[in-house]
Amino acid sequence: MKPVVTEGIHEAAGDNPPRLPLWKRALDLGIILVMAPAILLLGVAVALVVRLGSDGPVFFRQLRVGQRGRQFVLYKFRTMKKDAETDSHRSHTRALIQSGEVPMTKLDAQQDPRLIPLGAFLRATGLDELPQIINVLRGDMSLVGPRPCIPYEYDLYEPWQKHRLDAVPGLTGLWQVSGKNRTTFEQMVNLDIEYARRQSLWLDLSIILRTLPALWRQCQDQRAAAHSEPVCAPAGIIKSVQS
Repeated sequence: MKPVVTEGIHEAAGDNPPRLPLWKRALDLGIILVMAPAILLLGVAVALVVRLGSDGPVFFRQLRVGQRGRQFVLYKFRTMKKDAETDSHRSHTRALIQSGEVPMTKLDAQQDPRLIPLGAFLRATGLDELPQIINVLRGDMSLVGPRPCIPYEYDLYEPWQKHRLDAVPGLTGLWQVSGKNRTTFEQMVNLDIEYARRQSLWLDLSIILRTLPALWRQCQDQRAAAHSEPVCAPAGIIKSVQS
Protein backbone atom coordinates (compact mmCIF):
# COMPACT_ATOMS: atom_id res chain seq x y z
CA MET A 1 0.00 0.00 0.00
CA LYS A 2 1.61 3.22 -1.18
CA PRO A 3 1.43 6.41 0.93
CA VAL A 4 -0.15 9.54 -0.43
CA VAL A 5 2.45 11.55 -2.31
CA THR A 6 1.75 15.24 -1.92
CA GLU A 7 2.95 17.35 -4.83
CA GLY A 8 6.31 18.94 -4.21
CA ILE A 9 7.39 16.52 -1.49
CA HIS A 10 10.78 14.87 -1.72
CA GLU A 11 12.28 12.41 0.72
CA ALA A 12 15.38 14.55 1.21
CA ALA A 13 13.52 17.71 2.13
CA GLY A 14 16.28 19.06 4.40
CA ASP A 15 20.01 19.15 3.79
CA ASN A 16 21.22 19.38 7.36
CA PRO A 17 19.71 16.81 9.75
CA PRO A 18 18.95 18.09 13.26
CA ARG A 19 21.39 17.36 16.06
CA LEU A 20 19.86 15.64 19.07
CA PRO A 21 21.64 15.50 22.44
CA LEU A 22 22.94 12.01 23.20
CA TRP A 23 20.60 11.61 26.16
CA LYS A 24 17.61 12.54 23.99
CA ARG A 25 18.49 10.10 21.23
CA ALA A 26 19.07 7.33 23.79
CA LEU A 27 15.70 8.04 25.44
CA ASP A 28 13.88 7.96 22.09
CA LEU A 29 15.41 4.68 20.97
CA GLY A 30 15.05 3.05 24.39
CA ILE A 31 11.33 3.81 24.67
CA ILE A 32 10.66 2.75 21.07
CA LEU A 33 12.48 -0.54 21.66
CA VAL A 34 10.51 -1.29 24.84
CA MET A 35 7.19 -0.28 23.27
CA ALA A 36 7.80 -1.88 19.85
CA PRO A 37 5.31 -4.80 20.26
CA ALA A 38 2.51 -2.45 21.38
CA ILE A 39 3.34 0.07 18.64
CA LEU A 40 3.24 -2.66 16.00
CA LEU A 41 -0.07 -4.07 17.28
CA LEU A 42 -1.73 -0.66 17.44
CA GLY A 43 -0.33 0.25 14.03
CA VAL A 44 -1.84 -2.81 12.40
CA ALA A 45 -5.21 -2.12 14.05
CA VAL A 46 -5.25 1.51 12.90
CA ALA A 47 -4.19 0.51 9.38
CA LEU A 48 -7.19 -1.85 9.20
CA VAL A 49 -9.54 0.90 10.40
CA VAL A 50 -8.28 3.24 7.68
CA ARG A 51 -8.30 0.59 4.94
CA LEU A 52 -11.81 -0.66 5.75
CA GLY A 53 -13.22 2.81 6.42
CA SER A 54 -12.57 4.51 3.09
CA ASP A 55 -10.99 4.29 -0.32
CA GLY A 56 -7.44 5.48 -0.67
CA PRO A 57 -4.02 4.74 0.79
CA VAL A 58 -3.43 3.91 4.45
CA PHE A 59 -0.61 6.38 4.93
CA PHE A 60 -0.44 10.12 4.42
CA ARG A 61 2.73 12.15 4.18
CA GLN A 62 3.15 15.88 4.27
CA LEU A 63 5.95 18.42 4.10
CA ARG A 64 6.55 19.96 7.53
CA VAL A 65 8.90 22.52 9.02
CA GLY A 66 11.06 21.35 11.89
CA GLN A 67 14.08 22.58 13.81
CA ARG A 68 15.21 26.06 12.72
CA GLY A 69 13.14 25.96 9.52
CA ARG A 70 14.43 22.62 8.22
CA GLN A 71 11.81 20.87 6.09
CA PHE A 72 11.16 17.15 6.17
CA VAL A 73 8.46 14.64 5.21
CA LEU A 74 6.14 13.71 8.08
CA TYR A 75 4.22 10.42 8.13
CA LYS A 76 0.71 9.82 9.46
CA PHE A 77 -2.17 7.41 9.11
CA ARG A 78 -4.70 8.97 6.75
CA THR A 79 -7.80 10.21 8.60
CA MET A 80 -9.30 12.34 5.83
CA LYS A 81 -11.28 11.09 2.87
CA LYS A 82 -9.36 10.79 -0.36
CA ASP A 83 -8.81 14.18 -2.05
CA ALA A 84 -10.37 16.08 0.87
CA GLU A 85 -10.12 19.87 0.50
CA THR A 86 -7.55 21.73 2.62
CA ASP A 87 -8.53 25.38 2.08
CA SER A 88 -10.60 25.42 5.28
CA HIS A 89 -7.59 24.42 7.37
CA ARG A 90 -5.45 27.09 5.72
CA SER A 91 -8.09 29.75 6.48
CA HIS A 92 -8.43 28.63 10.10
CA THR A 93 -4.66 28.59 10.55
CA ARG A 94 -4.31 32.11 9.22
CA ALA A 95 -7.13 33.39 11.47
CA LEU A 96 -5.66 31.58 14.46
CA ILE A 97 -2.22 33.13 14.03
CA GLN A 98 -3.56 36.60 13.32
CA SER A 99 -5.88 36.60 16.34
CA GLY A 100 -3.38 35.05 18.72
CA GLU A 101 -5.91 35.03 21.58
CA VAL A 102 -8.53 32.48 20.46
CA PRO A 103 -8.58 28.98 22.01
CA MET A 104 -7.14 26.48 19.55
CA THR A 105 -10.21 24.26 19.16
CA LYS A 106 -9.48 21.79 16.39
CA LEU A 107 -11.20 22.01 13.03
CA ASP A 108 -12.42 18.41 13.33
CA ALA A 109 -13.89 18.85 16.83
CA GLN A 110 -17.43 18.98 15.47
CA GLN A 111 -18.32 16.29 12.92
CA ASP A 112 -15.96 17.30 10.15
CA PRO A 113 -17.41 15.71 6.97
CA ARG A 114 -13.91 15.32 5.53
CA LEU A 115 -13.02 12.68 8.13
CA ILE A 116 -13.19 8.95 7.51
CA PRO A 117 -15.19 6.76 9.96
CA LEU A 118 -13.44 6.83 13.36
CA GLY A 119 -11.11 9.50 12.03
CA ALA A 120 -12.00 11.91 14.85
CA PHE A 121 -11.24 9.19 17.41
CA LEU A 122 -7.87 8.41 15.83
CA ARG A 123 -6.94 12.10 15.92
CA ALA A 124 -8.14 12.71 19.48
CA THR A 125 -6.18 9.72 20.79
CA GLY A 126 -3.09 10.52 18.72
CA LEU A 127 -3.14 7.08 17.09
CA ASP A 128 -2.94 8.67 13.64
CA GLU A 129 0.53 9.94 14.63
CA LEU A 130 2.03 6.46 15.16
CA PRO A 131 3.88 6.41 11.80
CA GLN A 132 5.93 9.34 13.05
CA ILE A 133 7.98 6.73 14.88
CA ILE A 134 9.64 6.47 11.44
CA ASN A 135 10.50 10.17 11.67
CA VAL A 136 11.94 9.63 15.14
CA LEU A 137 14.08 6.71 13.98
CA ARG A 138 15.32 8.79 11.04
CA GLY A 139 16.27 11.62 13.37
CA ASP A 140 13.83 14.17 11.89
CA MET A 141 11.87 14.19 15.15
CA SER A 142 12.08 13.20 18.79
CA LEU A 143 9.41 11.72 21.04
CA VAL A 144 9.25 15.07 22.87
CA GLY A 145 9.37 18.50 21.27
CA PRO A 146 7.21 21.17 19.58
CA ARG A 147 4.84 20.01 16.88
CA PRO A 148 6.26 20.64 13.38
CA CYS A 149 4.19 23.09 11.37
CA ILE A 150 3.08 23.22 7.74
CA PRO A 151 5.15 25.55 5.49
CA TYR A 152 2.26 27.98 4.88
CA GLU A 153 1.85 28.27 8.65
CA TYR A 154 5.58 28.91 9.14
CA ASP A 155 5.46 31.68 6.53
CA LEU A 156 2.93 33.54 8.70
CA TYR A 157 5.10 33.49 11.82
CA GLU A 158 6.73 36.62 13.12
CA PRO A 159 10.51 36.28 13.68
CA TRP A 160 10.17 35.72 17.44
CA GLN A 161 7.50 33.04 16.91
CA LYS A 162 9.89 30.98 14.79
CA HIS A 163 11.92 30.35 17.95
CA ARG A 164 9.28 27.77 18.93
CA LEU A 165 11.15 25.51 16.50
CA ASP A 166 14.58 25.98 18.08
CA ALA A 167 14.17 22.43 19.41
CA VAL A 168 13.78 19.24 17.38
CA PRO A 169 10.03 18.63 16.82
CA GLY A 170 8.27 15.82 18.67
CA LEU A 171 5.15 13.67 18.96
CA THR A 172 4.30 15.16 22.35
CA GLY A 173 5.54 18.24 24.12
CA LEU A 174 5.11 20.83 26.85
CA TRP A 175 2.25 22.50 24.95
CA GLN A 176 0.38 19.22 24.48
CA VAL A 177 0.42 18.44 28.22
CA SER A 178 -0.37 22.05 29.22
CA GLY A 179 -3.85 22.38 27.76
CA LYS A 180 -3.23 22.17 24.00
CA ASN A 181 -6.63 22.98 22.42
CA ARG A 182 -7.59 25.06 25.45
CA THR A 183 -4.64 27.38 24.90
CA THR A 184 -4.17 30.25 22.45
CA PHE A 185 -1.65 30.41 19.64
CA GLU A 186 0.61 32.76 21.58
CA GLN A 187 0.48 30.50 24.63
CA MET A 188 1.52 27.57 22.43
CA VAL A 189 4.45 29.56 21.04
CA ASN A 190 5.59 30.60 24.51
CA LEU A 191 5.36 27.03 25.84
CA ASP A 192 7.40 25.70 22.93
CA ILE A 193 10.03 28.41 23.39
CA GLU A 194 10.16 27.57 27.10
CA TYR A 195 10.70 23.91 26.27
CA ALA A 196 13.51 24.73 23.83
CA ARG A 197 15.27 26.69 26.58
CA ARG A 198 14.68 24.20 29.40
CA GLN A 199 14.88 20.83 27.65
CA SER A 200 16.46 18.12 29.76
CA LEU A 201 16.13 14.40 30.42
CA TRP A 202 13.92 15.02 33.44
CA LEU A 203 11.64 17.42 31.61
CA ASP A 204 11.22 14.93 28.75
CA LEU A 205 10.39 12.12 31.19
CA SER A 206 7.87 14.36 32.95
CA ILE A 207 6.17 15.26 29.65
CA ILE A 208 6.01 11.61 28.57
CA LEU A 209 4.37 10.62 31.88
CA ARG A 210 1.84 13.46 31.51
CA THR A 211 0.94 12.58 27.90
CA LEU A 212 -1.62 9.83 28.53
CA PRO A 213 -3.66 11.96 31.00
CA ALA A 214 -3.48 14.83 28.49
CA LEU A 215 -4.79 12.56 25.72
CA TRP A 216 -7.64 11.46 27.98
CA ARG A 217 -8.63 15.10 28.57
CA GLN A 218 -8.41 15.73 24.82
CA CYS A 219 -10.77 12.81 24.14
CA GLN A 220 -13.22 14.19 26.71
CA ASP A 221 -13.06 17.63 25.11
CA GLN A 222 -13.60 16.14 21.65
CA ARG A 223 -16.61 14.18 22.89
CA ALA A 224 -18.13 17.29 24.46
CA ALA A 225 -17.53 19.34 21.31
CA ALA A 226 -19.14 16.66 19.15
CA HIS A 227 -22.40 17.06 21.10
CA SER A 228 -22.41 20.85 20.96
CA GLU A 229 -23.91 22.98 18.21
CA PRO A 230 -21.69 23.15 15.11
CA VAL A 231 -19.84 26.39 14.46
CA CYS A 232 -21.00 28.09 11.26
CA ALA A 233 -18.46 29.31 8.72
CA PRO A 234 -17.20 31.87 8.07
CA ALA A 235 -18.22 33.34 11.43
CA GLY A 236 -16.81 30.27 13.16
CA ILE A 237 -13.35 31.03 11.80
CA ILE A 238 -13.28 34.18 13.92
CA LYS A 239 -15.33 33.04 16.90
CA SER A 240 -13.73 29.62 17.37
CA VAL A 241 -10.51 29.40 15.38
CA GLN A 242 -9.52 25.80 14.85
CA SER A 243 -6.38 24.07 13.64
